[in-house]
Amino acid sequence: MDLAAALGLAALLFVKEAGVPIPIPGDLLVLGAGVASAGNPAGAVVALVSILVAGYLGGVVQFVLARGALRRPLLALLTRFGVPRARIDALSERLRSGGARGVAIARATPGIRVPAIAASGVAAVPMQSFAPGLVAGNTLFVGAHFVLGYVVGVPAVALIQSAGSALLIGGLVVFGAIGAVGWLLLRRRRRPDADFAAWADAACPACLALATR
Repeated sequence: MDLAAALGLAALLFVKEAGVPIPIPGDLLVLGAGVASAGNPAGAVVALVSILVAGYLGGVVQFVLARGALRRPLLALLTRFGVPRARIDALSERLRSGGARGVAIARATPGIRVPAIAASGVAAVPMQSFAPGLVAGNTLFVGAHFVLGYVVGVPAVALIQSAGSALLIGGLVVFGAIGAVGWLLLRRRRRPDADFAAWADAACPACLALATR
């Protein structure tokens, strides 16, 4: 991944973390960045640092907005795009006493990491607790997905090159359909309140399984 692409992705993730509900799975973007950086250690470091810093800054922006004058519009926007207000309120109650550790766990947990920042603002978590928790949780979640993409990147690119574009597109459609059906079944059988926002932040199989428990 070249510098321009890394900065462009970082800008997109900054906007997403700042509270704009862009319907693109965040972990899928990070996985893709890891794949694109495979075989280029220096480029991988630049990409990962750019992504992490963008996430930290965007998260702080959303937190400040959720605590300030834009609290109601931000919560209304998140609710409209799939994050139930009840989930934000319930998470706020947990974060009031959780401190930095609670924020870190929430930001590293699929299914609740999306509303965790707004919930921290609603709960009036002190900045000195929120910021370390955000950094720790984001570093764990984002770093793990990036490293996974980096590790599988070389064989994945080789497979794509040998398979051809038609087979690749067909495979993506099939896996997308399987994932959608699986998510609907899990939602119906295990947790009816598992919404689209949870899926949008849990595109990898492990995260999707955790998000629907």
